[in-house]
Amino acid sequence: MNTKFLVVVLFLLSAGALNAQKRSMDQYLTAALDNSPLLKDYQNQIRMNSLDSERIRATYKPQVMGNSNNSYSPVIKDWGYDNAVTNGALASALVGVNKTLISPKYLSAQFETLNIQSKAIQNTQRISAQDLKRTIIAQYITAFGDMQQLNFEKEVLALLKKEDVVLKKLTENNVYRQTDYLTFLVTLQQQELSVRQQSIHFQNDFATLNYLSGITDTTFAELQEPAITPAPLPSPENSVFFYQYTLDSLKLRNERAVLDFTYKPRVNVFADAGFNSSLAMTPYKNFGTSFGFSVTVPIYDGHQRKIQYRKLDISEQTRQSYKNFFISQYSQQILQLMQQLKGIEEQIGEINHQIKYSEGLIQAHLKLLGTGDARIADLVIALNNYMTAKNLLTQNTVSRLQIINQINYWNR
Repeated sequence: MNTKFLVVVLFLLSAGALNAQKRSMDQYLTAALDNSPLLKDYQNQIRMNSLDSERIRATYKPQVMGNSNNSYSPVIKDWGYDNAVTNGALASALVGVNKTLISPKYLSAQFETLNIQSKAIQNTQRISAQDLKRTIIAQYITAFGDMQQLNFEKEVLALLKKEDVVLKKLTENNVYRQTDYLTFLVTLQQQELSVRQQSIHFQNDFATLNYLSGITDTTFAELQEPAITPAPLPSPENSVFFYQYTLDSLKLRNERAVLDFTYKPRVNVFADAGFNSSLAMTPYKNFGTSFGFSVTVPIYDGHQRKIQYRKLDISEQTRQSYKNFFISQYSQQILQLMQQLKGIEEQIGEINHQIKYSEGLIQAHLKLLGTGDARIADLVIALNNYMTAKNLLTQNTVSRLQIINQINYWNR
Protein backbone atom coordinates (compact mmCIF):
# COMPACT_ATOMS: atom_id res chain seq x y z
CA MET A 1 0.00 0.00 0.00
CA ASN A 2 2.81 2.42 0.88
CA THR A 3 4.52 1.68 -2.42
CA LYS A 4 1.35 2.33 -4.40
CA PHE A 5 0.76 5.55 -2.52
CA LEU A 6 4.30 6.72 -3.26
CA VAL A 7 3.89 5.95 -6.98
CA VAL A 8 0.66 7.94 -7.14
CA VAL A 9 2.28 10.91 -5.39
CA LEU A 10 5.28 10.86 -7.73
CA PHE A 11 2.97 10.66 -10.75
CA LEU A 12 0.94 13.64 -9.61
CA LEU A 13 4.08 15.63 -8.89
CA SER A 14 5.54 14.83 -12.29
CA ALA A 15 2.24 15.74 -14.00
CA GLY A 16 2.20 19.04 -12.16
CA ALA A 17 5.77 19.72 -13.20
CA LEU A 18 4.91 19.04 -16.84
CA ASN A 19 1.96 21.42 -16.74
CA ALA A 20 4.20 24.06 -15.20
CA GLN A 21 6.67 23.87 -18.06
CA LYS A 22 6.90 26.81 -20.42
CA ARG A 23 6.34 26.50 -24.13
CA SER A 24 8.42 28.40 -26.64
CA MET A 25 7.53 29.88 -29.99
CA ASP A 26 10.00 27.54 -31.71
CA GLN A 27 8.08 24.53 -30.38
CA TYR A 28 4.91 25.76 -32.05
CA LEU A 29 6.72 26.56 -35.29
CA THR A 30 8.27 23.10 -35.42
CA ALA A 31 4.93 21.43 -34.72
CA ALA A 32 3.14 23.53 -37.36
CA LEU A 33 5.72 22.77 -40.06
CA ASP A 34 5.73 19.06 -39.20
CA ASN A 35 1.94 18.77 -39.14
CA SER A 36 1.14 20.85 -42.22
CA PRO A 37 -0.46 18.65 -44.91
CA LEU A 38 0.09 21.40 -47.50
CA LEU A 39 3.88 21.30 -47.08
CA LYS A 40 3.78 17.49 -47.30
CA ASP A 41 1.71 17.81 -50.47
CA TYR A 42 4.35 20.03 -52.08
CA GLN A 43 7.07 17.57 -51.10
CA ASN A 44 5.12 14.72 -52.70
CA GLN A 45 4.63 16.78 -55.87
CA ILE A 46 8.41 17.17 -56.12
CA ARG A 47 8.81 13.42 -55.72
CA MET A 48 6.24 12.80 -58.47
CA ASN A 49 8.15 15.18 -60.77
CA SER A 50 11.22 13.06 -60.21
CA LEU A 51 9.23 10.00 -61.26
CA ASP A 52 7.96 11.85 -64.35
CA SER A 53 11.58 12.49 -65.30
CA GLU A 54 12.27 8.76 -65.13
CA ARG A 55 9.08 8.08 -67.11
CA ILE A 56 10.18 10.42 -69.94
CA ARG A 57 13.57 8.75 -70.06
CA ALA A 58 11.85 5.35 -70.27
CA THR A 59 9.50 6.58 -73.03
CA TYR A 60 12.39 7.14 -75.45
CA LYS A 61 14.01 3.80 -74.76
CA PRO A 62 13.24 0.92 -77.16
CA GLN A 63 9.64 -0.15 -76.65
CA VAL A 64 9.15 -3.92 -76.95
CA MET A 65 5.65 -5.32 -77.46
CA GLY A 66 4.25 -8.71 -78.32
CA ASN A 67 1.33 -8.92 -80.76
CA SER A 68 -0.72 -11.88 -81.90
CA ASN A 69 -3.45 -11.69 -84.57
CA ASN A 70 -5.32 -14.83 -85.59
CA SER A 71 -8.33 -15.16 -87.91
CA TYR A 72 -10.09 -17.73 -90.08
CA SER A 73 -12.48 -16.88 -92.92
CA PRO A 74 -14.28 -20.02 -94.09
CA VAL A 75 -15.78 -20.38 -97.58
CA ILE A 76 -18.85 -22.66 -97.53
CA LYS A 77 -20.38 -23.75 -100.85
CA ASP A 78 -18.63 -20.88 -102.61
CA TRP A 79 -20.01 -18.41 -100.02
CA GLY A 80 -17.50 -16.44 -97.94
CA TYR A 81 -14.92 -13.71 -98.04
CA ASP A 82 -12.65 -13.45 -101.07
CA ASN A 83 -9.51 -15.41 -100.33
CA ALA A 84 -7.56 -12.82 -102.27
CA VAL A 85 -8.43 -10.40 -99.48
CA THR A 86 -8.45 -12.61 -96.43
CA ASN A 87 -6.05 -15.36 -97.50
CA GLY A 88 -8.55 -17.68 -95.90
CA ALA A 89 -6.74 -17.61 -92.59
CA LEU A 90 -4.16 -15.55 -90.79
CA ALA A 91 -1.98 -16.39 -87.81
CA SER A 92 0.73 -14.17 -86.42
CA ALA A 93 2.78 -13.96 -83.24
CA LEU A 94 5.30 -11.16 -83.40
CA VAL A 95 7.64 -9.37 -81.04
CA GLY A 96 8.11 -5.76 -82.14
CA VAL A 97 10.68 -3.19 -81.16
CA ASN A 98 10.06 0.51 -81.70
CA LYS A 99 12.28 3.50 -80.89
CA THR A 100 11.95 7.19 -81.64
CA LEU A 101 15.26 8.86 -82.39
CA ILE A 102 15.41 12.30 -80.79
CA SER A 103 18.06 14.90 -80.19
CA PRO A 104 19.71 14.82 -76.74
CA LYS A 105 19.02 18.55 -76.56
CA TYR A 106 15.28 17.92 -76.95
CA LEU A 107 15.40 15.35 -74.15
CA SER A 108 17.32 17.84 -72.00
CA ALA A 109 14.67 20.49 -72.71
CA GLN A 110 11.95 18.12 -71.45
CA PHE A 111 13.96 17.36 -68.33
CA GLU A 112 14.47 21.07 -67.82
CA THR A 113 10.70 21.56 -67.91
CA LEU A 114 10.30 19.16 -65.00
CA ASN A 115 13.29 20.68 -63.22
CA ILE A 116 11.78 24.17 -63.42
CA GLN A 117 8.46 22.79 -62.21
CA SER A 118 10.19 21.20 -59.21
CA LYS A 119 12.00 24.44 -58.41
CA ALA A 120 8.71 26.34 -58.66
CA ILE A 121 7.07 23.87 -56.27
CA GLN A 122 10.02 24.17 -53.88
CA ASN A 123 9.74 27.95 -53.99
CA THR A 124 5.98 27.78 -53.41
CA GLN A 125 6.68 25.43 -50.53
CA ARG A 126 9.08 27.95 -48.99
CA ILE A 127 6.55 30.76 -49.41
CA SER A 128 3.83 28.59 -47.85
CA ALA A 129 6.18 27.81 -44.96
CA GLN A 130 6.75 31.53 -44.49
CA ASP A 131 3.01 32.16 -44.54
CA LEU A 132 2.52 29.45 -41.95
CA LYS A 133 5.34 30.79 -39.77
CA ARG A 134 3.92 34.30 -39.95
CA THR A 135 0.48 33.01 -38.93
CA ILE A 136 1.84 30.95 -36.02
CA ILE A 137 4.10 33.75 -34.77
CA ALA A 138 1.26 36.28 -35.01
CA GLN A 139 -1.06 34.01 -33.01
CA TYR A 140 1.71 33.25 -30.51
CA ILE A 141 2.32 36.97 -29.99
CA THR A 142 -1.43 37.51 -29.50
CA ALA A 143 -1.67 34.71 -26.94
CA PHE A 144 1.49 35.91 -25.19
CA GLY A 145 0.06 39.44 -24.99
CA ASP A 146 -3.14 37.99 -23.50
CA MET A 147 -1.09 36.11 -20.93
CA GLN A 148 0.91 39.22 -20.02
CA GLN A 149 -2.29 41.20 -19.65
CA LEU A 150 -3.83 38.42 -17.52
CA ASN A 151 -0.78 38.36 -15.23
CA PHE A 152 -0.99 42.13 -14.82
CA GLU A 153 -4.71 41.95 -14.04
CA LYS A 154 -3.98 39.30 -11.42
CA GLU A 155 -1.23 41.45 -9.86
CA VAL A 156 -3.59 44.40 -9.55
CA LEU A 157 -6.26 42.13 -8.08
CA ALA A 158 -3.80 40.77 -5.53
CA LEU A 159 -2.83 44.34 -4.59
CA LEU A 160 -6.46 45.38 -4.19
CA LYS A 161 -7.23 42.33 -2.04
CA LYS A 162 -4.24 43.09 0.17
CA GLU A 163 -5.32 46.70 0.64
CA ASP A 164 -8.92 45.59 1.13
CA VAL A 165 -7.93 43.97 4.42
CA VAL A 166 -6.30 47.17 5.60
CA LEU A 167 -9.09 49.45 4.42
CA LYS A 168 -11.78 47.23 5.95
CA LYS A 169 -10.17 47.47 9.39
CA LEU A 170 -9.76 51.23 9.04
CA THR A 171 -13.41 51.54 8.07
CA GLU A 172 -14.47 49.46 11.07
CA ASN A 173 -12.41 51.84 13.24
CA ASN A 174 -14.22 54.79 11.65
CA VAL A 175 -11.04 56.10 10.00
CA TYR A 176 -12.80 55.95 6.63
CA ARG A 177 -16.47 56.28 5.83
CA GLN A 178 -18.53 53.28 4.74
CA THR A 179 -19.12 54.93 1.34
CA ASP A 180 -15.37 55.21 0.79
CA TYR A 181 -14.95 51.51 1.48
CA LEU A 182 -17.83 50.62 -0.85
CA THR A 183 -16.22 52.68 -3.62
CA PHE A 184 -13.03 50.69 -3.17
CA LEU A 185 -15.00 47.41 -2.98
CA VAL A 186 -16.70 48.13 -6.32
CA THR A 187 -13.26 48.67 -7.89
CA LEU A 188 -12.13 45.32 -6.42
CA GLN A 189 -15.15 43.50 -7.82
CA GLN A 190 -14.66 45.09 -11.23
CA GLN A 191 -11.08 43.88 -11.21
CA GLU A 192 -12.21 40.33 -10.41
CA LEU A 193 -14.52 40.42 -13.42
CA SER A 194 -11.73 41.81 -15.56
CA VAL A 195 -9.46 38.90 -14.53
CA ARG A 196 -12.14 36.35 -15.45
CA GLN A 197 -12.76 38.00 -18.80
CA GLN A 198 -9.07 38.22 -19.63
CA SER A 199 -8.61 34.59 -18.60
CA ILE A 200 -11.29 33.48 -21.07
CA HIS A 201 -9.72 35.65 -23.76
CA PHE A 202 -6.31 34.06 -23.18
CA GLN A 203 -7.74 30.53 -23.19
CA ASN A 204 -9.47 31.13 -26.55
CA ASP A 205 -6.34 32.53 -28.20
CA PHE A 206 -4.19 29.79 -26.68
CA ALA A 207 -6.56 27.12 -28.03
CA THR A 208 -6.43 28.80 -31.46
CA LEU A 209 -2.63 28.65 -31.34
CA ASN A 210 -2.75 24.90 -30.69
CA TYR A 211 -5.30 24.45 -33.46
CA LEU A 212 -3.22 26.31 -36.05
CA SER A 213 -0.12 24.33 -35.04
CA GLY A 214 -1.90 21.00 -35.34
CA ILE A 215 -1.44 20.29 -31.63
CA THR A 216 -4.16 18.29 -29.89
CA ASP A 217 -3.96 19.49 -26.30
CA THR A 218 -6.57 21.02 -23.99
CA THR A 219 -4.19 21.96 -21.20
CA PHE A 220 -2.79 25.45 -20.78
CA ALA A 221 0.86 26.35 -20.37
CA GLU A 222 2.90 29.47 -19.78
CA LEU A 223 4.33 30.97 -22.95
CA GLN A 224 7.90 32.17 -23.14
CA GLU A 225 8.53 35.68 -24.35
CA PRO A 226 8.94 35.64 -28.15
CA ALA A 227 12.53 36.58 -28.90
CA ILE A 228 12.18 38.14 -32.35
CA THR A 229 14.12 41.07 -33.76
CA PRO A 230 14.07 42.64 -37.23
CA ALA A 231 16.19 40.56 -39.59
CA PRO A 232 18.59 42.21 -42.07
CA LEU A 233 16.70 43.48 -45.11
CA PRO A 234 17.62 41.74 -48.38
CA SER A 235 17.33 43.33 -51.79
CA PRO A 236 14.13 42.49 -53.70
CA GLU A 237 16.12 40.31 -56.10
CA ASN A 238 17.28 38.10 -53.23
CA SER A 239 13.79 37.60 -51.84
CA VAL A 240 12.11 34.20 -52.07
CA PHE A 241 9.11 36.01 -53.56
CA PHE A 242 11.22 37.46 -56.40
CA TYR A 243 12.64 34.06 -57.28
CA GLN A 244 9.28 33.09 -58.76
CA TYR A 245 9.74 35.70 -61.50
CA THR A 246 13.18 34.26 -62.28
CA LEU A 247 11.66 30.80 -62.59
CA ASP A 248 8.91 32.17 -64.84
CA SER A 249 11.57 33.63 -67.12
CA LEU A 250 13.38 30.28 -67.30
CA LYS A 251 10.06 28.53 -67.95
CA LEU A 252 9.21 30.78 -70.91
CA ARG A 253 12.69 30.38 -72.36
CA ASN A 254 12.45 26.60 -72.06
CA GLU A 255 8.96 26.55 -73.61
CA ARG A 256 10.38 28.39 -76.61
CA ALA A 257 13.14 25.78 -76.92
CA VAL A 258 10.66 22.89 -76.69
CA LEU A 259 8.50 24.58 -79.34
CA ASP A 260 11.48 24.80 -81.69
CA PHE A 261 12.24 21.10 -81.27
CA THR A 262 8.66 20.07 -82.09
CA TYR A 263 9.14 21.51 -85.60
CA LYS A 264 12.27 19.51 -86.36
CA PRO A 265 12.19 16.20 -88.35
CA ARG A 266 11.56 13.05 -86.35
CA VAL A 267 12.85 9.58 -87.13
CA ASN A 268 11.32 6.39 -85.82
CA VAL A 269 12.96 2.97 -86.30
CA PHE A 270 11.16 -0.32 -85.84
CA ALA A 271 11.69 -4.06 -86.18
CA ASP A 272 9.75 -7.21 -85.46
CA ALA A 273 10.32 -10.96 -85.52
CA GLY A 274 8.12 -14.01 -85.12
CA PHE A 275 5.54 -16.06 -86.98
CA ASN A 276 3.30 -14.52 -89.65
CA SER A 277 1.41 -16.80 -92.01
CA SER A 278 -1.79 -17.25 -94.02
CA LEU A 279 -1.53 -21.01 -93.33
CA ALA A 280 -1.95 -21.62 -97.07
CA MET A 281 1.44 -23.10 -97.97
CA THR A 282 4.30 -24.40 -95.81
CA PRO A 283 3.28 -22.43 -92.72
CA TYR A 284 6.18 -23.95 -90.82
CA LYS A 285 8.49 -21.82 -92.95
CA ASN A 286 6.73 -18.53 -92.18
CA PHE A 287 9.03 -17.50 -89.34
CA GLY A 288 10.91 -14.31 -90.14
CA THR A 289 11.63 -10.70 -89.36
CA SER A 290 11.09 -7.19 -90.73
CA PHE A 291 12.52 -3.78 -89.99
CA GLY A 292 12.39 -0.23 -91.23
CA PHE A 293 12.13 3.42 -90.33
CA SER A 294 9.78 6.37 -90.73
CA VAL A 295 10.50 10.09 -91.03
CA THR A 296 8.13 12.92 -90.12
CA VAL A 297 8.97 16.39 -91.48
CA PRO A 298 6.76 19.37 -90.53
CA ILE A 299 6.08 21.46 -93.64
CA TYR A 300 3.18 23.79 -92.99
CA ASP A 301 0.89 24.22 -89.98
CA GLY A 302 -0.95 27.45 -90.74
CA HIS A 303 1.64 29.63 -88.90
CA GLN A 304 0.83 28.02 -85.54
CA ARG A 305 4.48 28.31 -84.57
CA LYS A 306 4.46 32.09 -84.97
CA ILE A 307 1.24 32.31 -82.96
CA GLN A 308 2.85 30.35 -80.13
CA TYR A 309 5.84 32.71 -80.22
CA ARG A 310 3.51 35.70 -79.91
CA LYS A 311 1.79 34.08 -76.93
CA LEU A 312 5.16 33.57 -75.23
CA ASP A 313 6.06 37.21 -75.90
CA ILE A 314 2.82 38.35 -74.24
CA SER A 315 3.52 36.07 -71.26
CA GLU A 316 6.96 37.66 -70.92
CA GLN A 317 5.43 41.14 -70.91
CA THR A 318 3.03 40.04 -68.17
CA ARG A 319 5.94 38.62 -66.17
CA GLN A 320 7.86 41.88 -66.45
CA SER A 321 4.84 43.88 -65.26
CA TYR A 322 4.38 41.69 -62.18
CA LYS A 323 8.12 41.79 -61.43
CA ASN A 324 8.33 45.58 -61.60
CA PHE A 325 5.20 45.94 -59.49
CA PHE A 326 6.62 43.58 -56.86
CA ILE A 327 9.89 45.54 -56.61
CA SER A 328 7.96 48.78 -56.13
CA GLN A 329 5.56 47.29 -53.57
CA TYR A 330 8.33 45.50 -51.72
CA SER A 331 10.29 48.68 -51.07
CA GLN A 332 7.16 50.62 -50.12
CA GLN A 333 5.96 47.88 -47.77
CA ILE A 334 9.30 47.62 -45.95
CA LEU A 335 9.56 51.40 -45.61
CA GLN A 336 6.05 51.65 -44.19
CA LEU A 337 6.66 48.86 -41.69
CA MET A 338 9.91 50.42 -40.52
CA GLN A 339 8.17 53.77 -39.99
CA GLN A 340 5.42 52.07 -37.97
CA LEU A 341 8.01 50.25 -35.88
CA LYS A 342 9.86 53.48 -35.11
CA GLY A 343 6.65 55.25 -34.10
CA ILE A 344 5.53 52.45 -31.78
CA GLU A 345 8.94 52.19 -30.12
CA GLU A 346 8.87 55.93 -29.39
CA GLN A 347 5.36 55.60 -27.98
CA ILE A 348 6.41 52.68 -25.77
CA GLY A 349 9.12 54.87 -24.26
CA GLU A 350 6.56 57.57 -23.43
CA ILE A 351 4.18 55.02 -21.89
CA ASN A 352 6.95 53.62 -19.69
CA HIS A 353 7.56 57.13 -18.30
CA GLN A 354 3.87 57.49 -17.59
CA ILE A 355 3.76 54.09 -15.85
CA LYS A 356 6.73 55.06 -13.70
CA TYR A 357 4.95 58.20 -12.46
CA SER A 358 1.66 56.29 -11.99
CA GLU A 359 3.40 53.65 -9.86
CA GLY A 360 4.96 56.36 -7.69
CA LEU A 361 1.57 58.04 -7.23
CA ILE A 362 -0.07 54.74 -6.24
CA GLN A 363 2.66 53.97 -3.71
CA ALA A 364 2.20 57.42 -2.19
CA HIS A 365 -1.55 56.88 -1.87
CA LEU A 366 -1.03 53.44 -0.32
CA LYS A 367 1.28 54.90 2.32
CA LEU A 368 -1.29 57.56 3.15
CA LEU A 369 -3.96 54.86 3.25
CA GLY A 370 -2.34 53.26 6.27
CA THR A 371 -2.48 56.51 8.20
CA GLY A 372 -5.99 57.39 7.09
CA ASP A 373 -4.85 60.47 5.13
CA ALA A 374 -5.57 59.12 1.64
CA ARG A 375 -8.71 59.84 -0.36
CA ILE A 376 -10.20 56.62 -1.74
CA ALA A 377 -11.47 58.39 -4.84
CA ASP A 378 -7.94 59.63 -5.63
CA LEU A 379 -6.53 56.13 -5.10
CA VAL A 380 -9.13 54.64 -7.48
CA ILE A 381 -8.34 57.28 -10.10
CA ALA A 382 -4.62 56.59 -9.75
CA LEU A 383 -5.23 52.84 -10.14
CA ASN A 384 -7.38 53.37 -13.23
CA ASN A 385 -4.72 55.59 -14.81
CA TYR A 386 -2.07 53.00 -14.00
CA MET A 387 -4.10 50.14 -15.52
CA THR A 388 -4.87 52.22 -18.61
CA ALA A 389 -1.17 52.91 -19.10
CA LYS A 390 -0.26 49.24 -18.60
CA ASN A 391 -2.94 48.19 -21.08
CA LEU A 392 -1.53 50.63 -23.62
CA LEU A 393 1.94 49.24 -22.98
CA THR A 394 0.77 45.68 -23.60
CA GLN A 395 -1.09 46.68 -26.75
CA ASN A 396 1.87 48.58 -28.15
CA THR A 397 4.31 45.81 -27.21
CA VAL A 398 2.14 43.30 -29.05
CA SER A 399 1.85 45.67 -32.03
CA ARG A 400 5.63 46.10 -32.08
CA LEU A 401 6.18 42.34 -32.17
CA GLN A 402 3.54 41.93 -34.87
CA ILE A 403 5.26 44.55 -37.03
CA ILE A 404 8.61 42.81 -36.56
CA ASN A 405 6.90 39.59 -37.61
CA GLN A 406 5.66 41.31 -40.77
CA ILE A 407 9.15 42.63 -41.53
CA ASN A 408 10.74 39.24 -40.99
CA TYR A 409 8.12 37.67 -43.25
CA TRP A 410 9.77 39.39 -46.20
CA ASN A 411 13.27 38.52 -44.96
CA ARG A 412 12.86 35.02 -43.55
